[in-house]
Amino acid sequence: MKLAENQNIEYKVSWRDEYLKWVCGFANASGGSIYIGVDDNKNIVGINEAEKLLVDIPNKIVNYLGIVADVNLLKEEDKEYIEIKVSPSNVPISLKGIYHFRSGATKQELKGVALQQFILKKMGRTWDDIANEAATLDDIDSNAIEYFLRKAVNAKRMSSDSLGDTIEKVLENLDLYNEYHQIKNAAILLFGKRPSKFFPCVQFKIGRFGRDNTDLLFQDIVEGNIIQMTDRVIEILKSKYLISPIYYEGLQRIEPLEIPEEALREAIFNAIIHKDYTGVHIQMKVYNDRIILWNEGKLIDNYTVETLLNDHSSHPRNKNIANVFYKAGFIEAWGRGISKIRTGFIDAKLPEPLFEEKMGGMWVSIPRNVGIKQENVGINEDDVGIIQENVGINENDVGIIQENVGINENDVGIIQENVGINDKIKFEILKKISENPSLSAKELSNLLNINDRTVERYVKQLKESGMIERIGSKKTGYWKILKELDTNYE
Repeated sequence: MKLAENQNIEYKVSWRDEYLKWVCGFANASGGSIYIGVDDNKNIVGINEAEKLLVDIPNKIVNYLGIVADVNLLKEEDKEYIEIKVSPSNVPISLKGIYHFRSGATKQELKGVALQQFILKKMGRTWDDIANEAATLDDIDSNAIEYFLRKAVNAKRMSSDSLGDTIEKVLENLDLYNEYHQIKNAAILLFGKRPSKFFPCVQFKIGRFGRDNTDLLFQDIVEGNIIQMTDRVIEILKSKYLISPIYYEGLQRIEPLEIPEEALREAIFNAIIHKDYTGVHIQMKVYNDRIILWNEGKLIDNYTVETLLNDHSSHPRNKNIANVFYKAGFIEAWGRGISKIRTGFIDAKLPEPLFEEKMGGMWVSIPRNVGIKQENVGINEDDVGIIQENVGINENDVGIIQENVGINENDVGIIQENVGINDKIKFEILKKISENPSLSAKELSNLLNINDRTVERYVKQLKESGMIERIGSKKTGYWKILKELDTNYE
């Protein structure tokens, strides 16, 4: 007879004390069974001294692991074998100070961060629930608290009476300040004046890339508390990375973001809430045709991407952070984040984002709505030179248009001449040189996080349009502003 195959079953020809590691691993996971006297092909080969093992094995499990396992003697024809049934433990179990864990068909020895997370999970706690002994109330930003309270009251998830609460009271009500007057990790991340003082990787990095990963054009790093991080990320994306094509409904001027903004916000919320804050920073890579958003943090046990795409219960990695985002009205509490993102793109008649578990975290590939440029500014393969509305296309977005509508190299120049490349960045250049007329192109590049060649092109256009004039040499001269750019970008 052959035994059935199961990932929670281990087969051993004979008993060795080292197999206590497997018992430990099953107890720390979801339980399982070990069969002694069965080979790797699941054939019963039998054992000797079965009666002695029926006494020794349970005693060793109790003495070394402190748990009780169900040990049974089974028989198939004339062959005896032993079944060791291990139930899952609700507390962490170690063997001589080492914690083992059964994952799939393998046994792992837990160390470092993995061990910390395992112990917290067994205790029903999360990393953001740990008190940080080095932090005090002085490390909490009152402006961040006020921002949260306004959002929570507007969302009707907190009473307006809370607007007058002290920082200590707010943190206590959110269960972020314990009875020993210690601040939890979540409070520092959510409302800290400088969270990076305690956790170096509380960052959201945004990079604008050309054709591939090696072609980094410019980048931004968003730091600070995470309750206001999404607003700051969206603001930067709107000003430098994404397009807001213009169209009119009657006399009303409409400038929607090329990607459904609420869906984009939801994706950013998810990345911030579910990030493993013992890992690396959140990364967003903006390409001509897509955006890649990645945050470190594996899915919980028994959850797959397919689980997330269907109805599922909510199991946040950071329950305190998720609770505050919920009270602020940023998210729902029922595991609907992925669904809301998908619905946002479907309603906008756009391709859905692709969700993957990749490189130890969640990877979301968001297609950019390059077609909206063609629809709203009238670009087609036969007529690329006539653009009636200034849509603020920068030099990187030219590549998107060129890729998607078949524009040749000569036509790129026509587009650049007719759309007035990215007035938002021109305005920033004018603003910087009005503050410091002696700035060089290199210094402007550093201040604006834009490559040198791009800045030089914008400066050239401003000079040719009669807006600025260089007085003196490149090294010792200064800029004179002749007229302001007619815009409302500030």
